[in-house]
Amino acid sequence: MNRTIVQQLLYWAAFWTLVPVLLSGGEVVNWSYYPQRTWMIAAGIALVVWVNLKFLLPVLYFKKRTPFLYALAGILLVVLVAWGLNWEHAPWSDWFRKPNWSPEGHKPMTGFKQGMRYLSFVMPFFTSWIGSALFAIAQFATQKEKEAADYKSEKLEAEIQFLKSQINPHFLFNALNNIYTLTLLKSNQAPEQLLKLSEMLRYMLHDCKADRVPLHKEIAYLRNFISLQLLKDSRGMNVKVQLDESRPAMQLAPLLLVPFVENAFKHSRVEDLHHGWIDIKLQTKEQQLDFWVHNSLPKSVGSKDKVGGIGLKNVRRQLELLYPDRHDLQLLADGEVFSIHLQLQLKDA
Repeated sequence: MNRTIVQQLLYWAAFWTLVPVLLSGGEVVNWSYYPQRTWMIAAGIALVVWVNLKFLLPVLYFKKRTPFLYALAGILLVVLVAWGLNWEHAPWSDWFRKPNWSPEGHKPMTGFKQGMRYLSFVMPFFTSWIGSALFAIAQFATQKEKEAADYKSEKLEAEIQFLKSQINPHFLFNALNNIYTLTLLKSNQAPEQLLKLSEMLRYMLHDCKADRVPLHKEIAYLRNFISLQLLKDSRGMNVKVQLDESRPAMQLAPLLLVPFVENAFKHSRVEDLHHGWIDIKLQTKEQQLDFWVHNSLPKSVGSKDKVGGIGLKNVRRQLELLYPDRHDLQLLADGEVFSIHLQLQLKDA
């Protein structure tokens, strides 16, 4: 913004320094007073453009979105600057100009000519205000369009990569293998687990096309994922799950929570029934979601993927894109326990 202000100051000062000469051809310009006029116009333009770009536009137009109030403030600024520079009793009046300066330079003007003189005096400040505003607004709109395009492209790419990371071939292979084992054992769980896997795939391939999904669908996906993971050991695993379903219509981005659960099953060594464990908890408030995942972290876990690797890196980027300034993600690994706490500001449907 500082560079833009300097550029606009130079442009408008140069513009209104040269315009009188170009329009008149130098024939009616009082060259003895031209330097004073130049300094006076340049000083007023500098003040108008600086205040406009530094305060009026950012605060009243871009931030508060009050164009009427901005217009009033801009007009008031122009009037005050013109009046201040043209005030005969101002300390700078003798330095900037001669009283009642005019192209004729002989005697004060009255009536219609006096009014036109003041109008011509105000015009550089007025056009500098309007012109600098139009330039800044056009620049702001261009920047916003670029940010929107970048956001859309980056969001789409992140969602594609995120979705691909969820369709984990290793998980699908294990789930299908475990279900196949259940069918060989003629277990009554086989149809139920197969249905859960089908629901998960449907959710990933169809429901996740939307930007937001109801919380109850995300919770159902989590429960199905955990259920299929628990098939690894028929003796049962030390997995504790508390999922608040009191606000099922609450909207959030799809597949946002499962990477944390997947990460816990991957690194906790939960198959170790004596030392491995996972604790998953979800709570909701009126417009807030809190999600915790704590899991054991064996000392032998590889440092390459110790704190989640690519999966958690992707979801962190997803949060930055979808919930800027509306999320808080904390990751903590103390050598024995790995913990995450995600807090989202959401809205009910």
